[in-house]
Amino acid sequence: MDEKEKAQNTPIDTSWIRALSLNLIPPSLGDNTADADRLIKAAGLQLDSDSVSIPFARLAGLPKTLRNSGYRTSAVFFKDEGRWQLIDLFPPETDGGLYVAAVDLGSSTVVVRLLDLASGETRDEISFHNPQIRLGDDILTRIHYAGEPGGLAELQGLLIDRLNEALRAMVELQGVEPRAIVGMTAAGNTAMTHFFLGLDPYWICREPYIPVVNAPSMVAASEPGIGINAQAPVLVFPNVGSYFGGDLIAGILASGMMDQDEVSFLVDVGTNAEVVVGNRDWLMACAGAAGPALEGGVANMGMMAGPGVIDRVRIDPESDRFRINTIDDQPPMGICGSGLIDLTAALFLKGMIDLRGKFVPERCGERLTDMDGIPHFLVVTAEASGTGQALTLSQPDIDGLIRSKAAMYTILNTIANTVNISLNEIKRFYVAGTFGSYIDPQSAITIGMIPDLPLDRYVSLGNTSLIGAAAALVSAEAKKDIHCIRDRITYLELNVNQEFMNLFSAAKFIPHTDRSLFPSVKRQVSKENIKNENIE
Repeated sequence: MDEKEKAQNTPIDTSWIRALSLNLIPPSLGDNTADADRLIKAAGLQLDSDSVSIPFARLAGLPKTLRNSGYRTSAVFFKDEGRWQLIDLFPPETDGGLYVAAVDLGSSTVVVRLLDLASGETRDEISFHNPQIRLGDDILTRIHYAGEPGGLAELQGLLIDRLNEALRAMVELQGVEPRAIVGMTAAGNTAMTHFFLGLDPYWICREPYIPVVNAPSMVAASEPGIGINAQAPVLVFPNVGSYFGGDLIAGILASGMMDQDEVSFLVDVGTNAEVVVGNRDWLMACAGAAGPALEGGVANMGMMAGPGVIDRVRIDPESDRFRINTIDDQPPMGICGSGLIDLTAALFLKGMIDLRGKFVPERCGERLTDMDGIPHFLVVTAEASGTGQALTLSQPDIDGLIRSKAAMYTILNTIANTVNISLNEIKRFYVAGTFGSYIDPQSAITIGMIPDLPLDRYVSLGNTSLIGAAAALVSAEAKKDIHCIRDRITYLELNVNQEFMNLFSAAKFIPHTDRSLFPSVKRQVSKENIKNENIE
């Protein structure tokens, strides 16, 4: 079983959300114990705890519910800070019909996973574009919008309404009511956490960059307006300051790096590139603006991964013919980050761009055209395109990618230097997110984005934010781990790091000004490309 499978199949221990089958002795003249006390005593015996309570909101309906069921019931409790609290009562025959939901609060895409409470198995999963995008493509724009009258409420409302819509669709397929979802976890960056809870994000992006809260308390689902069981506990992953959010805490949990003796890296590329290095004894993290181009967000034909989007590109070494793969084998509509990295790496290896990323006209031939004074490289003809228009890569597109890849490599280099570890010493290099699912490590090495390590050291984990959120939902131990992870992290601030700027300049070449750092690339580079290099 590889690391990804281990992360997705976390063994279920005694969960912090439990459904108890209770067969209470009905009251009588000889036993006039209050209904609430009767329930608490029986539950305490099964939970092996003398700290059990019923929230006031559940007291009003308790007598009728117990009498209608003949004092037989399925009672669902959750544990927080050592105390078990009642969530709700269900008919006694309720078995396998209770659920919990894990949510990845992505700034671009939100993913919801529905799990069976009893087994922890996934029953459904839905992803959708974050509806907040229509108010701002990026987080900073949304934070500014939140400062407008009614802006924060609108941002929260858009997100919660769309989330509720997804949750309703999921439970309908299971043949139950939303009330059957009795718990939730949510992991997102610091700003998304604030939007989700309706907290003012104003100071997150202003010196000295302070969130409202780093470790939110558990809230009842009704408080932010989530349309599941009103008393269902919602655990929002904590963050480490303004730029390192709960999604990365979830990622660390999913990777298991905090339990390993060897030092490993975790990289998650989204709006920003976020990096963690460490082991069971220590963790250091940092974040930087390397994400947009690597998500395909800079190129004119750049798109997020989806049907018809180019995710793989190869150039035949003999015929120079382009071999293009699209998601779901649909006609090409655009290109995502992994495809852009592949394309740039292939162009470099064929000598069509030089080490500065500049097109070499004599090598590009008829594929290179001039549009308004800007060189464009023809990738897909209009006839073969799914849009009916030619898909081209411009010089500014490549320049943007090179800046992003340079930032990515420099982030890795800087944090490794800070902890006095050579990148070559890293035994496991975990790559998370949608980007990590599609990326070809060899192409990323070729352009100098990630270290030149043996390929078996790179492990793609997929959506670690969701995997970690799901693990913490069904495992009391994992729930405990998230706060241990957060307390162990030291955050490295790159904005004031002079070494970062020095290293960044050296990384703005393909693969790097220091070729000895990338021996595998040096072996691949074509003779034609060597001839075209004019920088030593």
